Amino acid sequence: MGGFTGFIGETKNASVVLERMMDNIIHRGPDSSGMFIENEAALGFRRLSNIDLEYGSQPYYKEEESLVLTFNGQIYNSHELREELISNGYVFKTHTDSEVLIHGYEEYGESLTGKLRGMFAFVIWDRKNKKLFGARDMFGIKPFYYAHMNGTLFFGSEIKSFLPHIHFNKELNENALKPYLTFQFSVLNETFFKGVFKLPAAHYMTYEDGQINTQRYWAPKFNPTDQPLEEIVEELDQVVRESIHAHQISDVKVGSFLSSGVDSSYVASVLKPEKTFTVGFGNQSFSEIDNAKKLSNELGIENSNAILDPDLCFEKLEDIQYMMDEPHSDPSIVPLYFLAELASRDVKVIFSGEGADELFGGYDEYDSTNLMKKYKKLPLTVRKPLGILSKHLPEIRGKKFLIKGGLSPEEWFIGQARIFEEKAASKILTSSYNNTPTVNEIVKPYYDQVKGEDDVTKMQYLDLHLWLVDDILLKADKMSMAHSIDVRMPFLDREVIKIASKVPTKYRVNDIDTKYAFRIAAKRTLPEEYANRKKIGFPVPIRHWIREEKYYLKIKSYFESVEAAQFFNQQSIMDLLNEHYNGKTNNGRKVWTIYSFLIWHKKYFG
Repeated sequence: MGGFTGFIGETKNASVVLERMMDNIIHRGPDSSGMFIENEAALGFRRLSNIDLEYGSQPYYKEEESLVLTFNGQIYNSHELREELISNGYVFKTHTDSEVLIHGYEEYGESLTGKLRGMFAFVIWDRKNKKLFGARDMFGIKPFYYAHMNGTLFFGSEIKSFLPHIHFNKELNENALKPYLTFQFSVLNETFFKGVFKLPAAHYMTYEDGQINTQRYWAPKFNPTDQPLEEIVEELDQVVRESIHAHQISDVKVGSFLSSGVDSSYVASVLKPEKTFTVGFGNQSFSEIDNAKKLSNELGIENSNAILDPDLCFEKLEDIQYMMDEPHSDPSIVPLYFLAELASRDVKVIFSGEGADELFGGYDEYDSTNLMKKYKKLPLTVRKPLGILSKHLPEIRGKKFLIKGGLSPEEWFIGQARIFEEKAASKILTSSYNNTPTVNEIVKPYYDQVKGEDDVTKMQYLDLHLWLVDDILLKADKMSMAHSIDVRMPFLDREVIKIASKVPTKYRVNDIDTKYAFRIAAKRTLPEEYANRKKIGFPVPIRHWIREEKYYLKIKSYFESVEAAQFFNQQSIMDLLNEHYNGKTNNGRKVWTIYSFLIWHKKYFG
């Protein structure tokens, strides 16, 4: 595990430049480092040692051979692939994943990606043919960025690693801001840095003769079966247990994040680590510590926990936004940063429950209340006009109900967050930042892939491509790596999604619960009260913080700054802040989204 960075292109003092690039991601790998420099190619790696402690150094290559690799992640079926390659005549000198990837690429070429079970981002440089091959795992657990500027290709685990290179142009992407205000994260493939792109999940790329080509190698697909519920639950429980076992590969001690939700509880109950880790806030409504301690006690596991101080949270916001690379206003990145720090005191590998909601139907947005079911018995000719009309209404009670009840997901659902409506975002932005892709243009390509599917499946598919990758997984990677720990996510596994894709919609979401089949499977290990718990998320009391004078004044200083005037109508954003501070309305998330961007911008461009 760790992080990689590098470039292809003629560069003076390449070793000095690469060293500086690697220093910018030292948090991803504080244990050791390695460089490969030859002609125009420079590959650097920062290592976090948790497996193959003796032989896992990178970049990985053999002097007499053509291929050089830098790799961040873990391949859980590396033993099986190794045996397959040995039977095909390959000779191995180590037991590392790195050598499996090198020989696997020699044998299978670009189709290697379809054989891998794991989380990964890697590049392979072909010294002989002057060709770069890069790939990212099927879910997007590990980040991968690239840019082509001034005759140089950049690639790496974090954008900040590109900054020291003289050929890198640091320029704000004006198109990124408006969609961010709606989605709360950077939703476009081109990042907030102009010309820097994310390699999408389940894609590989090649770079040869100055040309970049990207290709998708896998896409999620739901294929429900008519199996009895008991069979589905049995298969689901078996595959979860097997995946947790496969993810345990490590030469260091492991732990587990634990909230009060079923996902992390299921993982902890099967894994049975020595320690679980939980954080929360002083207000009982914003803390899951008591529930996590109770379950840990029942499982015979020690729970390490901490109550977070708001002053420290505000103090660390600049560091948090810096570590994220791009502005991110999901409030949960704050407690996650401190949770990772807490865990890093005891372990280098931590298990977490990400992905179960997207795979098995866990979000409230997927559910229909009894009142909604009754409403949908009205003719669509009645409901649809009301839904269309409601989209243009101010934020009043019942608006969301009428929209959801009268329109298809394509017409209203964009994921698990919607901070600013598109028109509202336009009104607070200066003209330079309004000529951007529309929300519909962003979500339509994904909906086009699931025409004819039921509403729940459509929403899950969209979340798997946007919310999961660029919110849930990005913050998990960046906040854990900020403290040099490796997060394992056993629900996001090739074998698990094979079972998840078979679950009929009625066993994902029904009148009884969300994640219905999943919860029944969890009851085989968990007490019923934990398996049935409603999703809380990572609650953060930002709306209360912003109504405290000291935090209000801190935010106000940013909103009134010269910097803010570049992007926003300052009167409009001050109105949002003051209305919230005075208790007139809850603008907490909107204020936080603007504030997060301004903190990020000051750090990178100030």
